[in-house]
Amino acid sequence: MAALTSPKVHMGTLTGGEGREAFSKNPIILLPMGSHEDQGPHAPMGDYLLAEKVAELAALRATAAGTPTFVAPVLPFGGADWFGPMVGGIAISQATLISVITDMVASLHRNGLTRVIVINGHGGNVGPIAEVARALWTEKKIVMPSLYLWRISYGLLPGLIGAEKAKAVSGHGADPLTSIGLHLFPELLRTDMIPEAQPLKNDSVLGLPYTGLGAASFQGAEIGLPMEYDDTYHQGVAKGDPKLCSAETGAVLVDKLTQIVADFSAHFASKVPA
Repeated sequence: MAALTSPKVHMGTLTGGEGREAFSKNPIILLPMGSHEDQGPHAPMGDYLLAEKVAELAALRATAAGTPTFVAPVLPFGGADWFGPMVGGIAISQATLISVITDMVASLHRNGLTRVIVINGHGGNVGPIAEVARALWTEKKIVMPSLYLWRISYGLLPGLIGAEKAKAVSGHGADPLTSIGLHLFPELLRTDMIPEAQPLKNDSVLGLPYTGLGAASFQGAEIGLPMEYDDTYHQGVAKGDPKLCSAETGAVLVDKLTQIVADFSAHFASKVPA
């Protein structure tokens, strides 16, 4: 988990003098974001660790390929959504998160660092990121792209491990996060605490079967309903079976993710002049 890399890609590890030199040419800045919430009884609560590490590996890859890329300090607290009941969890409101992202990006823009890419690791961050990006575009015609790592991973899994296994293993508390964690931070995973897979709980506030977070089914139609994650999940685990996760799957996912982020960094740099 050490942030010291060679070359240095974490903005926080650069000295003032190194920063003035490195940032003088408006390099790509990756802004990692995640959450601090229940990821299942076996996984560390801070999934921001994974987003930050993927950003680091992607920055090293992009830099080695000729696109200087740096990683901003990770924003560890995600936008509040479903996970409030978890003891020890920390989240911030959607409105506060919009303000925080706005201020962080404005600090970078003030001194000429305008090529920012958000590396997101939490569903509750999607709305605030989009809101800030929309404002930047409409007000200043500045593009701030974002890559939602876990959504990308869900799309990659069928091609990597087969459609049937991907369906069985995908979900909160299982893949992609558990396999990626087993690969990147095996010392933080408690394999002895991986639970058995269980079906989602069915009772909602209106007696309708839950189909996912904030959603239930009525006559085959999806109905949005207020809820929290423990209304439908078991110990933070959704439909996916975490016992099917593996470090091998995580290694392939991380390689794919870092290549996508590195390649997009190069593409973004080619389209947005320094």
